[in-house]
Amino acid sequence: MSIRRLRSVKIVATLGPASNDYEMIRALFEAGADVFRLNMSHGDHSEIRERHKIIRQVEKDLGRPISILADLQGPKLRVGVFANDEEELEVGAAFRLDLDDAPGDATRVQLPHKEIFAALEPGASLLVNDGKIALKVKECGGDFADCEVTVGGTISNRKGVNVPDVVLPLAALSEKDRKDLDFVCDLGVDWLALSFVQRPEDVEEARTLATGRAAIMSKIEKPAAVKAFDEILAVSDGIMVARGDLGVELPVQNVPPIQKRLIRKCRAVAKPVIVATQMLESMIDSPMPTRAEVSDVATAIYEGTDAIMLSAESAAGSFPIEAVKTMNNVAIEVEGDPNYRDIISAQRGGKKETVADGIVVAAREIAETTDIKAICCFTQSGTTAALVSRERPHVPIIALTPLHGTARRLSLSWGTHCVITGSVDRFKMAVVNAARAVRADGFGTEDDQIVVTAGVPFNQPGTTNILRVAPCAERLIFSSDPE
Repeated sequence: MSIRRLRSVKIVATLGPASNDYEMIRALFEAGADVFRLNMSHGDHSEIRERHKIIRQVEKDLGRPISILADLQGPKLRVGVFANDEEELEVGAAFRLDLDDAPGDATRVQLPHKEIFAALEPGASLLVNDGKIALKVKECGGDFADCEVTVGGTISNRKGVNVPDVVLPLAALSEKDRKDLDFVCDLGVDWLALSFVQRPEDVEEARTLATGRAAIMSKIEKPAAVKAFDEILAVSDGIMVARGDLGVELPVQNVPPIQKRLIRKCRAVAKPVIVATQMLESMIDSPMPTRAEVSDVATAIYEGTDAIMLSAESAAGSFPIEAVKTMNNVAIEVEGDPNYRDIISAQRGGKKETVADGIVVAAREIAETTDIKAICCFTQSGTTAALVSRERPHVPIIALTPLHGTARRLSLSWGTHCVITGSVDRFKMAVVNAARAVRADGFGTEDDQIVVTAGVPFNQPGTTNILRVAPCAERLIFSSDPE
């Protein structure tokens, strides 16, 4: 069974209590989910293993590569507990954070992270409970911070703390993350999403631990990561614009232009980017999204993102299938808008320095000027298909590879329809396999033409050096080629 998407942007669906069995996960894929996210903040290893097993069974049953993204929790900064479970903080009041594990009250509470105190300076801001409470540091030391309440409200047990003004001397990987990383890499996930990234060294540490078993996706959710984005992008395989924490630690009006800049930078270097958080939040409880949410999803698609993501909507909401269908329908409508193609083409950029760059640009231009039904890429590492995806052609990209891991990772990239194919040692057979895939999956008929790219010699990553416009009819392929 072949499922052809009618849009190029990909949909990431988070799994959870609302999407935990074979029937639901298969239904989500058939509704339009291309990538499944396993949130390591929720669920033990046995639950994660079972979800992974189900995804791979769905993949086998439907005959289409499915990408799995494991999202590591990262270090969680939280206050301690209160004697009365919660307290009301008034604007202008004094409030102390310290290392004392005694239950807190209206004047103080434990913050069990000595690294934070070591990095704080007077004037720094601390945000509690997603920014609902704001504190400004007046005086601090190695084990305390005396603050003034600048935004008051109810503070309660173990609420999260954000420190937007300071690069914290904390590793992006906690001890739990290290164990989770090794577990999911052995399990066979395709992507690792790395939380709490502040510097490129955080990404390099995760890559060392992953030992090539999964691609590394950096979540941009800290102001420090925005400042060091170019360096982080250089050592990452992909990026997630995690707008939740980003919108807490930065003024909310800063997030849309940051999102736009990050998408363009990712596209320029042919690395996939996901826009995440609160995309269809109201659909946790409602079968219909708000108009503003639809516009938010559409904006990300117009900006050229590779993927859009559902979190609680598909993991814990009452309408997970409807949420995926809504994203799918919005994407189809946006990509059918004539303005979409103009916008996407105007954003085309990135340095073109290699033979492979020239081949994929030529493939896109040929497809734009003649009646070509698809651009077919034979790829080992996935690099060629990623370069074609960067060009955002107006025809489908068929990525053919003998490697399941490559096909699964590419399932996150814009416009790619991934096909597992046998190894080939002659370009003629590459063209034959491409034509068969195009016909089998409904992209073209025997009367149509395709563009095929590959590297000769075969089975060597990074050797893309050949392009051919070919018929989809095998009899014509063989009759026109003396090989």
